[in-house]
Amino acid sequence: MKNIALIFAGGSGVRMNTKSRPKQFLELNGKPIIIYTIELFDNHPEVDAIVVVCIEKWIPFLNKMLKKFEINKVVRIVPGGVTSQDSIFRGLCEIESYINEEGDKDAVVMIHDGVRPLIIPDTISSNIAKVKECGSSITVIPATETFVVKCDDGSLHIPDRSNCVLARAPQSFKLTDILSVHRRSRQENNMNFVDSCSMMSYYGYKLGIVEGPVENIKITTPTDYFVFRAMVEVHENQQIFGIFG
Repeated sequence: MKNIALIFAGGSGVRMNTKSRPKQFLELNGKPIIIYTIELFDNHPEVDAIVVVCIEKWIPFLNKMLKKFEINKVVRIVPGGVTSQDSIFRGLCEIESYINEEGDKDAVVMIHDGVRPLIIPDTISSNIAKVKECGSSITVIPATETFVVKCDDGSLHIPDRSNCVLARAPQSFKLTDILSVHRRSRQENNMNFVDSCSMMSYYGYKLGIVEGPVENIKITTPTDYFVFRAMVEVHENQQIFGIFG
């Protein structure tokens, strides 16, 4: 059974207010954010292959960066679609094609945002284990603020925060399951799902959960970028103190 990462890097990053390049290709210390993310999966011993969905005109640049930073597990790069749902479907179809060539019908696919470079190896391992246990795995973090839900009658409902979690990534599934619901949603012209776990839940699949690190943020604004930069500096300092400690 192969474990394959599907890295979604198809967004243009409007909220980042960058004009020269999409947010996933912004650099920190000379390395694009997308490479920081891909490296986490490339270096993980349980990950067998990586497929990347990328803005079409940036594919040559991505290929150049993969060579520069010696990324070895990326087996396919596919152009993104009009929406994120369509882009992920394209990536899943590319994985299906790759799997058919490899003769492995029971692949686990981990769908991850290219601009979430702060996950940890344990999160990847836990996702793989949870999919093998119950068929799916949604990475979450505990809710630290109060939720207020607007009801149809205009009233407000406040759930118990201790029972609430926030969905993050990776969101991981058996390839056959996630492809099945994508194809069904396309047949039904149901193309407005915000993420994969919403789609799987809608079509009646049980969702397993894995608690991931709170710093597993999605870099969508300048503030997020500064948090990322600070976290990279913290990790670098930890390595230095580890060496000399």
